[in-house]
Amino acid sequence: MTDPALQDPSTNPAYDNHEQVVRFVLDKEKNIVAYIAVHNTVLGPALGGCRIKKYASEEDALYDVLRLSRGMTYKNAMAGLPLGGGKAVIIADPQAEKTPELMQKFGACVESLSGSYVTAEDSGTTEEDMENIRKSTKHVTGLRPDYLKEHGYDNLGGNPSPLTALGCFEGVKAAVRQRYGRDELTGLKAAIQGVGAVGLSLAGMLQEAGVELFIADINEMNIAKAKEELDSVTVVRPDEIYDADVDLFVPCALGGVLNDETIARMQVDIIAGPANNQLATPEHDEKLAAQNIMYVPDYVINAGGVICVGYEYFMTSGFNPYDFDLTEESMEEHVRTIGDAVEQILTYAKNKHINTGTAADSLAEEKFESEGANSRSRSTAA
Repeated sequence: MTDPALQDPSTNPAYDNHEQVVRFVLDKEKNIVAYIAVHNTVLGPALGGCRIKKYASEEDALYDVLRLSRGMTYKNAMAGLPLGGGKAVIIADPQAEKTPELMQKFGACVESLSGSYVTAEDSGTTEEDMENIRKSTKHVTGLRPDYLKEHGYDNLGGNPSPLTALGCFEGVKAAVRQRYGRDELTGLKAAIQGVGAVGLSLAGMLQEAGVELFIADINEMNIAKAKEELDSVTVVRPDEIYDADVDLFVPCALGGVLNDETIARMQVDIIAGPANNQLATPEHDEKLAAQNIMYVPDYVINAGGVICVGYEYFMTSGFNPYDFDLTEESMEEHVRTIGDAVEQILTYAKNKHINTGTAADSLAEEKFESEGANSRSRSTAA
């Protein structure tokens, strides 16, 4: 099923000494191709979702899978998980070309990597897709609770959105402590961009803590639901959310929203939210610092979801080198440690006089590089 038509990944600008990059042909007639990239397995199997998207070219798909898999290495390390970083992409239309048979074929591709990569949901895939993948491999997580119960697992699993929101809430509290020197959030104002599943849950937590909310969403149904579930909110137009006179900007929707134009308009002290890839380019972290805006790196604060699927994988696979207590309570406590990670990053950045993105990357690298050195030392001693 593998195909030799893989271009040399080392020539791609997103390549970062990946351990493994494999190209698979899932449907020759329809030219449906998958890529799996394993970036680093020093801490454990490479966990990362499977994205289905009609990329403009295979080069674009390769760039995406390399970039995303590297990001998962850093995310899992900062989340305190014994997991490395990987990712998969399938070049297809998820609405028109995805079938149960296609997902089972992809599962066989995952199985062929002998456990070095563990797949999960991402853009274009669902819990049902994970169940079809499960027919071909055990190296998959993010399954429905009902499915897990049917197969003898009944205490973990389910929608990770509430835990993602909880981790973000803990991260916001840590940022407020660093910026204002206080624990309570009462009296602060927050602009929330996007009130979907995670954004709405986070908005509720912030409001309960005494934060005044200004919300925006391109989906009117999301706005209507937020107005129904939240006590009192001010709704602003999506293109005006960057101008809100608030203390916190909380991105919960699209990526790339922090760019030259939007940063120049912002009057906030803190940016902390669950949206992925918030910075248009890594250099925009420096622009935020120059404008005296405290930025909490997105891959750290939004790690509640990966902790959730990670715990499920530990339960279903038996891979649990840290001997985590695999209960909902212990998983929630693990998610709450995101606040500690955020505080560590902000303190490190302040002491080293560097931006917060560089600080997060440095701390993550310490985790997986030091473990790699320990592993080599143990191997030599043996």
